[in-house]
Order: sequence, then C-alpha cells, then structure tokens
Amino acid sequence: MKRCLTTGLVALCLLPALAHAGRPHVHGIATLDIAVEARKISLQLESPLDNLLGFERAPRSDAERRQADALVARLKAAATLWRIDPAARCTLARVELASSALQLGRPDPAEEGHADIDASVEFDCVDAARAGWIDVGLFDYPHLQRIDVQVAAPQGEFRRDLKRPDRRIVLTR
Repeated sequence: MKRCLTTGLVALCLLPALAHAGRPHVHGIATLDIAVEARKISLQLESPLDNLLGFERAPRSDAERRQADALVARLKAAATLWRIDPAARCTLARVELASSALQLGRPDPAEEGHADIDASVEFDCVDAARAGWIDVGLFDYPHLQRIDVQVAAPQGEFRRDLKRPDRRIVLTR
C-alpha cells in the first residue's frame, strides 16, 4: 500500500488507498486519490512510468535521463501540475516521489517488472472545503488516456473518471 501523508483524518486517507490495493498495472491509466480535510488537500498519484515517459524501465540514454529528470522536476513542482480552486487558498507543502526504475524514495516492492511512479502531494489550505475543483496537467503526457479518481471529502466519498482532453476534477457530488 502506498504511503499516505494525511495525518488528521486517517480514514479519509486510507480508504482510497485500500481501494487501489491489488489493482492491476494498466498502461494508459493512472489512479489519483484525493483527501480533502479542513486545512489540507492530499493527492496520491500512481501511474505506470510508460504513461509519463513512454518507457517502463530505468533510463538508458542521455535523452531518456533528461526526459526522466524533467518528469521528476515537474512532479516536484506540483503546484503547477495540480491547480486547486483559489477559493481554498492552498499552498504546496510537501511532495514525495517513489519509483524503483528512477531510484526515487521507497517504491512499492510489488512494482517489480512493471515500473511505476508514485507521487504523494500535500497542500496546506486556509479553507480546503471551499475548493470546488482541481485542474490536472497530466494529460500533457500523450500516453496517459484516463485518470481514475477517488475523492474523500467532507461531503462524502465518490469516484470520477477523468479522460483526455478533460482536465478538471470537480470535488463536489
């Protein structure tokens, strides 16, 4: 199971992660779990590396290393990749990445043979419940076709499928 950064409402954090446990690795599809708390929004992304790099192994050439480095830099600059409704007044607090192929963090041991990248992103917010949406910049990567989204928010838990070319996840039912 992936690491969850949310500390306040553990149930909101763990339910989406548990729902993905044992989920197959499918090219073209990523999963995104969103937990909305009073003053925090946490995002947990899981994606096959192929979706974001076009290959699913450690980089072999200088060009592939530059491509992987650019991906890592973009994920670390998470506030530009995930734009949260300004009504919530959120700022990026923390980003953690894990991938065995890219030698990042503590990757999931079940990933062997199917290289993934996991991103745990936390935003501190003045009033997270006021966020009505999150725009996602992941469809800039042409191999990614769909993001399976699960949201745990004060108004309840629900699922969304985000398909290219859509970029906005609505956080209300």
